[in-house]
Amino acid sequence: MVRFQGEQRADPGRGHGDGEQLTAHRPGQRPVQHHPGGTATTTLATSDIERIAALDATGQAELVRRGRLSAEELVTAAITRVERLNPRLNAVITPTFDRALDQVRAGLPDGPFTGVPYLLKDLATEQAGVRFTEGSAFLRDNVSHHDQELVRRLRAAGLVLLGKTNTPEFGMAPTCEPLLHGPTRNPWDPTRTTGGSSGGSAAAVAARMVPAAHANDAGGSIRFPASCCGLFGLKPTRARVPLGPAYGDAFGGWAAEHAVTRTVRDSAALLDAVAGPEPGDPYPAPPAPGPFRLETERDPGRLRIAYSLRTSGGHPVHPDCSAALRDAVQLCADLGHDLVEQDLAGLTDEVGEAIGTVFGAAMAWIVGYWIHELGREPAPQELEPYTRASWGHGRRVTGGDYLLAVTTLQSFARTVAGFLTRYDACLTPTLAQPPLPLGEMTSTEEDPWRTARNSAPFIAFPAVVANLTGAPVMSVPLHRSPAGLPIGVHFLGRYGDESTLFRLAGQLERARPWSRQTPGIH
Repeated sequence: MVRFQGEQRADPGRGHGDGEQLTAHRPGQRPVQHHPGGTATTTLATSDIERIAALDATGQAELVRRGRLSAEELVTAAITRVERLNPRLNAVITPTFDRALDQVRAGLPDGPFTGVPYLLKDLATEQAGVRFTEGSAFLRDNVSHHDQELVRRLRAAGLVLLGKTNTPEFGMAPTCEPLLHGPTRNPWDPTRTTGGSSGGSAAAVAARMVPAAHANDAGGSIRFPASCCGLFGLKPTRARVPLGPAYGDAFGGWAAEHAVTRTVRDSAALLDAVAGPEPGDPYPAPPAPGPFRLETERDPGRLRIAYSLRTSGGHPVHPDCSAALRDAVQLCADLGHDLVEQDLAGLTDEVGEAIGTVFGAAMAWIVGYWIHELGREPAPQELEPYTRASWGHGRRVTGGDYLLAVTTLQSFARTVAGFLTRYDACLTPTLAQPPLPLGEMTSTEEDPWRTARNSAPFIAFPAVVANLTGAPVMSVPLHRSPAGLPIGVHFLGRYGDESTLFRLAGQLERARPWSRQTPGIH
């Protein structure tokens, strides 16, 4: 088996190991056995599997690069963790273990993450030959016929795809509780939400099934689960990661692809691996000044950061979330930054109504897209009550209504851009409440709008601003509630400027190395 030289040491400045404590496996050793039907076994000791799991993706890749562990050992250890933990969490809804091991045995490209196990969110990003449901019974038997460009780039980086993670129906709720697959449970408290829509990915990473996982975001879906599950979640600048070949600028440019990770360096290195335009994209993101991975180690200098506890609609902020903001403000001040209490400019009722119009049109587009692809209308029970209600609302939005809303939001985006000429970032809590109990944000046949009504106080901070402006934004896991629940804080950056956010995030991680903290289920 793989032997560790003493106890694994974590870098005190980062909170993640680098893998140097592993000795090379014995020449000719065959520690992995794979049996038909998807069952994988390994001769790695349980303690070794757990210590591997404690490493981030960069650390795990280093094990393979230095010959201290084979890619097959790394992947099989992850399969073992998924098989042990998933019955309690329901994070992975479509395992592809046989395909993953076949990918390893066929030979992996020499990339920055060669051999590292990874999971895909079951939303928007398709993998040829794998079931693709987007959390909906309407797509229960759907199988993808193509790879998204992002999937190709993930494979080129050497990542090994182990399966698909759970998501709410069409990603349109801030909790991961689809009727088709059942709820994903939060590893910190299995009675609570993981957030949504990337809740399956966040639960899998928090529980150490895999060191990082795919996520996407059209209104907070990377950041909400990152906050609920104690992870780092960055939504990149619009068009930084391509959406092709199926989409150009989904939701009129609101949708963005990336990941949830335990460490900042993993998020940066993953973005380096997949960023860049694809031929035929409607527009590119501004060029990055250099590798994002290097930015995480640079001093951000003295930043000017606006902060606020203002929520949309005047919803109250839970004391735990207020405490998280005060803690982050103090930490940033202690690190030498200038903090100014200032509300984000331009958030008017007209802007809120325009956001609602675009979301309605988006639901009409999503269901209409799949009607076109499948060649039939959904049966009444193939869509959840909230989806049916939203689809009905969206079909009443005219083309003129949508374009007027886009005009309003583009004007607002210019206001936000002007605001951020005076500040390097804008800081708020990520969410206005700690992770809610499961069931609080689901709808019923009798009350189809319950999801929207009950989630509004939870997602009361305007996370969608980053989507409609295209700006980069991150949720940083700096705080825990007295009950031990993770609570993230949210930094909105300038358009095209992930570099400043990565520099700040690296500094915050060195000051407060959160990745050492583990949930009860891991």
